[in-house]
Amino acid sequence: MSAPKAFTITESPAEIKKLQKASIPLIAKRLQALLLFKQKEDSGISKREVADLIGVNHNSVQTWRTLYIKGGIKLLMHHSNTGHKPSMITPEQKEAIREQMYNPENGFVGFIELLTWFNEKFNTQINYKTFHGFVVRNFKAKIKTARKVHVKKDIEEVALFKKTSVKNAKKSLTKKPKDIKQ
Repeated sequence: MSAPKAFTITESPAEIKKLQKASIPLIAKRLQALLLFKQKEDSGISKREVADLIGVNHNSVQTWRTLYIKGGIKLLMHHSNTGHKPSMITPEQKEAIREQMYNPENGFVGFIELLTWFNEKFNTQINYKTFHGFVVRNFKAKIKTARKVHVKKDIEEVALFKKTSVKNAKKSLTKKPKDIKQ
């Protein structure tokens, strides 16, 4: 087994800890590895030992160590993750989608019809996958779910049906069956 790679760390442990507390979790792991390398700078510590102590892959530790050797703390703390892209759908458009989805008389069968309506109304060309993800994320919608209310449903008839069905149900519960022996 070969000896651990020797390199010098110019920052003090206090500086590294201060940077670690002020950084995001992605960078904090890198600084934690650097701190372990600093603590064992005299005797040396292998990348595998550092990886086991931190709970990451040894290849990550090797990459971080190489970054530090090439560019110092500045390069070690740099990352190119940009985060989430801003939404293509504005809050006004989101509200219009909400109104269409929760409107019992809209008659949309699926996401394709909703997307077609959206693109025509707002004069856009949003990709199906993008639109589907947005609708699922924001409205918890599912593919191929039944509509809440039929388009041609008469609300007055539903109310009348409920009134008569409740009375009939109560009557049937109060009657005793003749077949049961007592």
